[in-house]
Amino acid sequence: MKTDTTVVAAYPGPRRGRPRSEAAEQAIFAAVEELMAGGTALAELTIEGIATAAGVGKATIYRRWPNKEALLVDMVSRLEAPVPEPTGGSVRDDLVAMIEYMRIRGLTKRSRWVLKAALGQMHSWPELRTAYRDRVIMPRRQAAYELIRRGILQGELRADLDEDLLGDLLMGPILARSILWDDSDLDDPGLAARMVDALLQGLGPVPHPAVRDLPGGDL
Repeated sequence: MKTDTTVVAAYPGPRRGRPRSEAAEQAIFAAVEELMAGGTALAELTIEGIATAAGVGKATIYRRWPNKEALLVDMVSRLEAPVPEPTGGSVRDDLVAMIEYMRIRGLTKRSRWVLKAALGQMHSWPELRTAYRDRVIMPRRQAAYELIRRGILQGELRADLDEDLLGDLLMGPILARSILWDDSDLDDPGLAARMVDALLQGLGPVPHPAVRDLPGGDL
C-alpha cells in the first residue's frame, strides 16, 4: 500500500465544523476500536468499513481526515494525555512532571490494549509510523528539549553535554521501563521524582559520614 506520507505527516488534525461533528467523530473513533477488537489489523481497515461500522457516510470521514492514515494517527493520539505545560518554576519540578507524564502514558498503554496494539502495528507500517512520529512524538521531544535548554541557561543542568545526550539520559530510563519492561514498577507514584533526583544528584556513591568529616572529604 502506497501512502502520501507528506500529506499525513503535515495533517494538523480533524476539521471541525457544525456542533454535531463531535458526535460523529466519537462514533468514527469508536468504530475503529470496535473493528480492531474484532481482529481487524490497522492495515486492513478501510474508510468504507469504518463508515459502515460508525453509521456515517464516507463523505463524513473525508470532511475530517484526508485519508485513513490521518484518521488512525488522530485516533491513537487522542488516547494519549497532552504533554504538561511547564510551570516556569524549577527545572527539576518540570522534569519530574515530564517523566510523570511518561509514566502515566506507560500505564495507559498497558491498560488500553487498543493503544498498545496500534502502536505495535505501526512498527511494520512505515508511513503511519512516520506520521505518528511527526504528529505526536516530535512535539513531545521538542517540549523536552526546551526544558533542557532552560535548565542549561538557569544553571540547573550541565552545559558541557549536548541536548541529545541530556535528553537520552533524562528520558531513557522511563522509556525503557514503559516500553521494554512489561513488569516494571510504573505504578510507583514516586518513580518520576526518584529518577530525576538520581540524575541531578549524580551517580557517584554518597560519601560515608566519617569520610565527609575528613579534610576534603566533601569534594
